[in-house]
Amino acid sequence: MKISLVYTSTTPELIAMVEKEIKVQIPEAKEIMSLEDPSILAEVRESGYVTTKPAARLIGMYAKSAEDGADAILNICSSVGEVADAAQDIARYIGIPIVRIDEEMCKEAVRNGKKIGVMATLETTLEPTKNTLKRVSRELNKHIELVDCLVEGAFGLDQEKFKELMLQYAVTIKDKVDLIVFAQGSMAYCEDTIANECKKKVLSSPYYGVKSLRKALEKKGLI
Repeated sequence: MKISLVYTSTTPELIAMVEKEIKVQIPEAKEIMSLEDPSILAEVRESGYVTTKPAARLIGMYAKSAEDGADAILNICSSVGEVADAAQDIARYIGIPIVRIDEEMCKEAVRNGKKIGVMATLETTLEPTKNTLKRVSRELNKHIELVDCLVEGAFGLDQEKFKELMLQYAVTIKDKVDLIVFAQGSMAYCEDTIANECKKKVLSSPYYGVKSLRKALEKKGLI
């Protein structure tokens, strides 16, 4: 069994958390390949949305995964999640599922809360995550209210300072929401800190993304 991890952000925290979840949830995965292209996210941030060239390169990474024998692909970037959505028909046709890291997280959020806080350090990730939450709420026939929390000045901070900044922003929305969603997987190591201090359920994508990846592999009969 071979799985492909497609990254557009290569922060050590994100890679470590995703790989940890795979070891815990999919111990059967003996072969893991990682495809990385940080320029995709860089161009999306510069443009403010997903343009043709970075989308094409991302699709090329899916194709490369398929050519190299992947049984399933995990798309590890919420900013380009809608590209993964657009590629689903091809994925079904060739029998290699493309799993969005944030899809199941968003479903879990909608199931458990009406007022949902969405925390992000990038506006280009905030909007796609909100779009996914809105789509999922329609699919689940449940009305939700979203509260934005764009954490400014987080780039380049070490883990402790990042946690402090995240907490400063989280406390400004904690009384307005039922739960909090992290729009970026790289924020996941702050989950316990925010949950404990704000007394709110906090959802981050690595756990839910890998959970969905396992389900996709089970559906193929590989686990």
